[in-house]
Amino acid sequence: MREAITELLVDLPATDNTTDLLLRTHDADPGHALYALRSEGRWRDVSAAEFLQQVRGVAKGLMALGVRPGDSVAVMSRTRYEWTLADVAIWFAGAVTVPIYETSSAHQVAWILEDARPAVVFVEDEGKAGIVLDAAARSKRADTTTVVYLAGGADSTPGTPAAATTLPTLIGGGTGVTDAALDAARSSRGLADPASIVYTSGTTGRPKGCVITHGNFALFAVNTLEFLPEFLKQENARTLMFLPLAHVLARAVQVVCFTGGIKLAHSGSAAQLLEDLTTFRPTFLLAVPRIFEKIHASAGQRAAEAGKGRLFAAAERTAVAYSRAVDARGRGGRGPSPVLRASHALFDRLVYPRLRGVFGGEVTYTVSGASPLSEHLAHFFRGAGILVQEGYGLTESTAPCTVNTVPLTRVGSVGIPMPGMSVRLDDDGEVQVKGAAIFAGYHRNDEATAAAFTDDGYFRTGDLGSLDEDGFLTITGRKKDLLVTAGGKNVAPGPLEEKLREHPLVAQAVVVGEGRPFIGALISLDREALEPWAAAHGKQGLASADAARDPEVLADLQTAVDAANATVSRAEQIRRFTVLDVEFTVESGHLTPTLKLKRAAVVADHADALTELYGAAR
Repeated sequence: MREAITELLVDLPATDNTTDLLLRTHDADPGHALYALRSEGRWRDVSAAEFLQQVRGVAKGLMALGVRPGDSVAVMSRTRYEWTLADVAIWFAGAVTVPIYETSSAHQVAWILEDARPAVVFVEDEGKAGIVLDAAARSKRADTTTVVYLAGGADSTPGTPAAATTLPTLIGGGTGVTDAALDAARSSRGLADPASIVYTSGTTGRPKGCVITHGNFALFAVNTLEFLPEFLKQENARTLMFLPLAHVLARAVQVVCFTGGIKLAHSGSAAQLLEDLTTFRPTFLLAVPRIFEKIHASAGQRAAEAGKGRLFAAAERTAVAYSRAVDARGRGGRGPSPVLRASHALFDRLVYPRLRGVFGGEVTYTVSGASPLSEHLAHFFRGAGILVQEGYGLTESTAPCTVNTVPLTRVGSVGIPMPGMSVRLDDDGEVQVKGAAIFAGYHRNDEATAAAFTDDGYFRTGDLGSLDEDGFLTITGRKKDLLVTAGGKNVAPGPLEEKLREHPLVAQAVVVGEGRPFIGALISLDREALEPWAAAHGKQGLASADAARDPEVLADLQTAVDAANATVSRAEQIRRFTVLDVEFTVESGHLTPTLKLKRAAVVADHADALTELYGAAR
């Protein structure tokens, strides 16, 4: 069994928690600018002292509401400064943060409220409050849930059984809580205690809550600072967070930032992102592959519109060739030739600066995670002067469990183990991981927890991979069906497919979207149901081939898609579908003898349909 290990670089006392990391940063320099807050079109620095004062105020307010160490408190909001403020304040109160994606449906939120049982839910505005109150009613927790508005909202929500308040009112309500009581709650948590419950998209059944400990976050933070010093410890390091803070990776990086004194700003609007990048000028970024894909595509399109398409194409070929040569040199090869270096230098004056300017002009390092980045794009951006450090991880591993470092990068791989992590492959090629960042288990689900680990404590990732002689991991496939879009969203296809099959015209449905910009579906018609449907619609004798393109059939199928979409968040919804004029059978190789769908076989045999499905959306 092949295995790769990186020893822990920094350890922490068992009595520590994430808040101790912030306090040490504050004590070293209370006036250090820890955050940047956008105000009236400008960035205003927030010092460590100011942030800590706000955190303590919110934490006391939570304690005044009755929140005690070990209790759960949820947050449903887009990425913004107040999300971070609430998160850290929850930890100061000794409580456990439960993130909820801002795009979640009431159906999804209801299960989280039922399972995590938070007494308080921070929401961004009245729109999110409505979803939470609907969900609370469904989960029979309406009379036990207090809503706190992070932005807009009022101190009461007429017509609902739940209490509601604003952030300033919450802070004001905590004035009677003493500093000693707050510190006792804060220091009651240690490395082994839960810091967050993060819900995954389950392949079947309900999502599972991953219990992430203070040790998972804290040990990742202090070790990552030592493992990736080139951009985390550079002078005036700063980053712009635009990934959803409901994603555990974004919050792990957030802990890295306040531990290392790295200035962090937030951008929660896609429309505002480019301006925020230009004005804040980060030095490094955390992104998902879809960001790189969009920047690459838009750059090429702009060049073509300006009549410089051939120039851009030449610059792209040079960037990729240059990066590949650098990779070869790292493996003992010759590296870039003099001609290639000269060509690269030319384009570094004519083309690449504009590309770097999209990121703000000062970004030299980026970290890509959540889903695979194409090798071509990784080489392209590195050749253009933006090093993409691709890593690999899951919710259950808190953050990347492997990553390419600056001195040790192999494009196409997801790097070597993070400090304190061990990565191995079982006999079937499944990637298994163990170490400091691995979660404590699934919340209130001992059966799922036991099934997720081997007898010697390794977590079964469900992914397939290979390890080279130097310990670099390459992901080669997925053992489980969970889809990860190009934007990094995990999507469980099973529940959507089940909902689609409820429609009488649908025989089989295959939800697709792995590494794609959005979720789609391949649908096969039930030929027995088609005949009576056609008769009822005055289309007697409608052939299945014609039905696959018939506007009325497609409109009827859209109702099935709409019904399925209503059960999930916007990011998980099916945006396009195509109807296949085929039947999935045991004989065709698309169903097992027990009539279970062979997803990989369907996708492989209908690659042309997938190309058409996604190509039509360009």
